[in-house]
Amino acid sequence: MKKALVLWLFCLAALPAAGALELTDDRHIRVTFAQTPQRIVSLLPSLTESVCALGQCQRLVGVDRYSDYPASVRSLPVVGGGLDPNIEGIVALKPDVVLLATSSRAGLRLESLGIKVVALEPKNHADVRRVLDRLGALLAIAPAQGAERLWRSIDSGMSAAAQSLSAQAKNTRVYFEVSRGPYAAGESSFIGETLTRLGVKNVVPAALGPFPRLNPEFVVRANPDLIMIGNRSMETMVPYPGWSSIKAVREQRICVFGVAESEVLVRPGPRMDEAARIMARCLQDKAR
Repeated sequence: MKKALVLWLFCLAALPAAGALELTDDRHIRVTFAQTPQRIVSLLPSLTESVCALGQCQRLVGVDRYSDYPASVRSLPVVGGGLDPNIEGIVALKPDVVLLATSSRAGLRLESLGIKVVALEPKNHADVRRVLDRLGALLAIAPAQGAERLWRSIDSGMSAAAQSLSAQAKNTRVYFEVSRGPYAAGESSFIGETLTRLGVKNVVPAALGPFPRLNPEFVVRANPDLIMIGNRSMETMVPYPGWSSIKAVREQRICVFGVAESEVLVRPGPRMDEAARIMARCLQDKAR
């Protein structure tokens, strides 16, 4: 009887207090909060955008150096990046929680200083939806008014972008270069998933991984109809060996995206519908 009572008291003590919030992050670590976080530092641009897309930009008190959207976050204190965070700067902001990627080096150090950390890292469309749900729970926003409604808007926007394409545009074989290397967006990446939603064929198969570094000869052999390329990839404008023979190059069917558009395209988050529209415009403009 006494042992049973002790066990019951132990289990009761392990439960979150009434009104407390508990969630499991992408490290599979359960994080408990006595109340909904009001002071948030974000060390990942896609998480910064997601907090704001959920209507809670005012809770952000600091961001990483790459968080630049929406414009209002540019006035916030900058605390380094996910790989080289300014720990002292973060601590000085007295955050209730720090949002970061699972690959960030800051988590353990911040936790050792008594700061709550939630690691969330969207890598594909399903991840984006899940992360929005987790953030909605963290911010105590009812799903119907927050994550669910936001995801429906993103999803319908991607569908609308696909429907805007002609049959000729959808019959396109695409190569998407993320950065110089060449590093490509494969079928299994979130960019690849968007291309699939648009109804076009990605010449980089899922078997090569989400963002493989390719031998330029691979692209020559794949001979895509259209090349999509980020601005930073083409800073030097040095062509790869043999690319002059590629159909897309010969016919000048290349979309070189500017910095602003590239940042939309390479962030898995609430602007994925805008990314789909950018890709759709390229596809339609270059359709033959």
